Amino acid sequence: MKLGIDRLLDDPALRGRLAGRRLALLGHPASVTARLEHSLDALARTAGINLVAAFGPQHGMRGDKQDNMVETADEFDAVHGIPIHSLYGHVRRPSDAMLADVDVVLIDLQDLGCRIYTFATTLAYVLQDCARLGKAVWVLDRPNPAGRPIEGLRLRPGHESFVGAAPLPMRHGLTLGELARWFAAHFSLDLELEAIGLEGWEPDRAPGFGWPLLELAWVNPSPNASSLNMARCYPGTVLIEGTTLSEGRGTTRPLEVVGAPGIDVARLFGEMHQLAPEWLAGVRLRPCFFEPTFHKHKGQLCAGLQLHVDDPAYDHARFRPFRLVALLLKALRRLEPEVPLWRDFVYEYEAKRLAIDVINGGPLLREWVDDPEAAVADLEALLAHDERSWAAERAPFLAT
Repeated sequence: MKLGIDRLLDDPALRGRLAGRRLALLGHPASVTARLEHSLDALARTAGINLVAAFGPQHGMRGDKQDNMVETADEFDAVHGIPIHSLYGHVRRPSDAMLADVDVVLIDLQDLGCRIYTFATTLAYVLQDCARLGKAVWVLDRPNPAGRPIEGLRLRPGHESFVGAAPLPMRHGLTLGELARWFAAHFSLDLELEAIGLEGWEPDRAPGFGWPLLELAWVNPSPNASSLNMARCYPGTVLIEGTTLSEGRGTTRPLEVVGAPGIDVARLFGEMHQLAPEWLAGVRLRPCFFEPTFHKHKGQLCAGLQLHVDDPAYDHARFRPFRLVALLLKALRRLEPEVPLWRDFVYEYEAKRLAIDVINGGPLLREWVDDPEAAVADLEALLAHDERSWAAERAPFLAT
């Protein structure tokens, strides 16, 4: 498989189209070539490339901000002599001044294929502002580690946020280059948009199913995106960010473990299995204990479950993390109806809506969990409708 960045570096004809143009790179720690050279360094040393600026998304170009929702300051790269503008600081979209001396923005971001992962929204914002200012965008594509499966409710109109720029389902199954073309069509953007696609990507091939195992090293695109396992679980476990449960931040398995002090895991798992055993398929769940070193329940012993997607029980087609975590929340609410479940705090700059609604792109999931009369079939009907509609809508944008 060949990455978009490597295709650009290796193809004189592609680079020739950038001759005489002022370039900026939007990147992060996982913006590396197949040989693990950072794209910023690789571009800077390439003849004919005029790199004048760079942009960093959430967690920054270096990815050094360990916790979630920690802003990054603008900085100056002394090695390459260029400014690095933060798109997760005093602004979250490029300003006119940031783009004034740029002709083309190169976007080289490793995404997770999930609507809430903020790089997708940053992509949308950059496309919108570049279209407004007459700037070009080239996306140097990378594989979607979650592969092609679709899952989750689509974002409802009026619930847009920094973790949801458009009516995508939670797990959309597109690469960032494909998503860029969908954004351009959805927002009716008029701009020069080039997606330098992947060569030889086989998203249905085992055992990686989206990630080319033994061909491409895993580099954390954000500090808690620590493995392919996390990327597979994330479209479900990210929902826990909007709850009083721990999603494992502050442990060595963030977003692969879920729990809280005092949970009766055996009883919880039994309730889940009774409600919807089909939603537990394709993954092995293991009771576990953990003590977060920071974030929710810091220093407290939590009982919970670890999602194992790295053993023979894993079934890429049958594993549905959104449904699994929705089921966990429903079972917990049934067992402990009075326990505070929804965390009320400012989530990704949204102060007027509950975090779970911001994450889910609307209140439907929360309302289903809280309604004692709502059945598994009710949520399944909503999910199936949204997933079918997205499958038809995304079809023209699939490159492979």
